[in-house]
Amino acid sequence: MSSDPIRVERRGHVQVITFDRPEVRNAFNLEMSQKVAAALDELDADPELRAGVVTGAGGYFSAGMDLKAFARGEFPGVPVRGFAGITQKSSDKPLVAAVEGPALAGGFEIAVACDLIVAGRSATFGIPEVRRGLVAVAGGLRQLARRVGRGVAKELALTGAPIDAACAYELGLVNRVVENGQALDAAIALAEQIAANAPLATKATKLVLDELDAWDGDDFWARQGEIAGPVIISADAREGAVAFAEKRDPVWTGQ
Repeated sequence: MSSDPIRVERRGHVQVITFDRPEVRNAFNLEMSQKVAAALDELDADPELRAGVVTGAGGYFSAGMDLKAFARGEFPGVPVRGFAGITQKSSDKPLVAAVEGPALAGGFEIAVACDLIVAGRSATFGIPEVRRGLVAVAGGLRQLARRVGRGVAKELALTGAPIDAACAYELGLVNRVVENGQALDAAIALAEQIAANAPLATKATKLVLDELDAWDGDDFWARQGEIAGPVIISADAREGAVAFAEKRDPVWTGQ
């Protein structure tokens, strides 16, 4: 049995969060949700951390909610951040899900709460709530429709049928498929590539992409300007231009 159900570590500018209850396929109880939320609070607050990776131990991503804990009256939701400490509000900084094995039901909703997904070839994805008389209420329906379009999202959600990593990649749900056992390393490498960029610009770009569906017409230009304007006049923007002219790597300060 794992001594701590959530492990958090740093890899340079990247935070890695690992779900570590493989004996229950990394199903979430309240303690796990609270610890994930605390880790994301740290990721958001620490300027030295620029991206995050979320993964599961023991060959599983997550089976979703711990039904035994739920039967005892425990719901694994956290104020503001939601189920699993991530699905309602993830991080202000880019998150990459490293998926090995099943990411089903609530586990699927955790994965699609991340910005990017890297999957091992044997990974499976599914939102089977209708097969259990339930509805996916942790954001999975909205995120699925955003990623693959409503028609495909309806088929997956209304049938409850799982799909493999190759199919998920073809649909645009998964960004990269790698050999089994390599998802975490590949996800960290992708997060490091993101973390090498200017932190203010990266955060603003993510925010625009996350919110643009809610903006109509001229609202898009106004809201984008509010978010991107301070970045364009930042010290990092000047550093990027100077570094390019001097043919050297930029040194970001986040200012």
